[in-house]
Amino acid sequence: MRKLQFGPSGIDVPVVGLGTWNMERDERSAVLSAVHRALDLGVTHLDTAEMYGVGAVETLLGEALKGRRDQAFLVSKVLPQNASKAGTVSACERSLRRLGTDHLDCYLLHWPGPHPLAETVAGFESLVQAGKIKSWGVSNFDVEELEALLRIAGPGKVACNQVLYHLRERAIEHAVLPWCAAHGVALVAYSPFGGEGGFPEERSPGGRALAKVAESLKATPRQVALAFLARHPGSFVIPKTGHPSRVVELAAAGDLVLDEGQVRALEAAFPRGRAKGLPTG
Repeated sequence: MRKLQFGPSGIDVPVVGLGTWNMERDERSAVLSAVHRALDLGVTHLDTAEMYGVGAVETLLGEALKGRRDQAFLVSKVLPQNASKAGTVSACERSLRRLGTDHLDCYLLHWPGPHPLAETVAGFESLVQAGKIKSWGVSNFDVEELEALLRIAGPGKVACNQVLYHLRERAIEHAVLPWCAAHGVALVAYSPFGGEGGFPEERSPGGRALAKVAESLKATPRQVALAFLARHPGSFVIPKTGHPSRVVELAAAGDLVLDEGQVRALEAAFPRGRAKGLPTG
């Protein structure tokens, strides 16, 4: 599994991780097996949030990590309404209890919210000093918000920005992705398959282009999609699955590299469109 440095953290993290949004809806034993299989295959970046299943996913992930916590790069998120200085600390402590661990490898603000960023950053730094998190970052931040964060925190503090990014939603390539690259901030793509029903259909023009590249690489279309999104230096993808068999497919994408012609073919099939603001959620 190909690894890259995760922002300024100095830690090398696999380019393909495992998302857990809506995982509480999956069959429990399958989820446990999927997480174990992911760790076996080197998919050690596990992403969750207090919002997911109102804590249920963190509890489920904690169960899956019993005896294997040291193998995982574990990330969770604080809800914006909880992200005052004291609230950030309390929310993290609740997440740690549900996850059955004494620390997170990275802790994120889920999206910009009502509390001043300076308070959230102070909470993050307090958690770092206490050894409860090793690094911190944000999610769903656009360039203006990232600039504001940089003015507060200073350089070398923000580990990552986690954003919506898939073949049919490439708006971050206009400004957010270049900003992150310029400032050494990891870019983490969530919902890299576009959510339920969002992956290109086989008979669509984009689907055919994707299939052609996949055939040339002896890969699957989903593996190619992940490789395309992770083609940028410092970029990571966190597809979600609660099925062990799908984990094997996703993990194999970590070593897949597209050549320039294949990238150009996919860029033509899936135009990035005009720049626009980021969604929140």
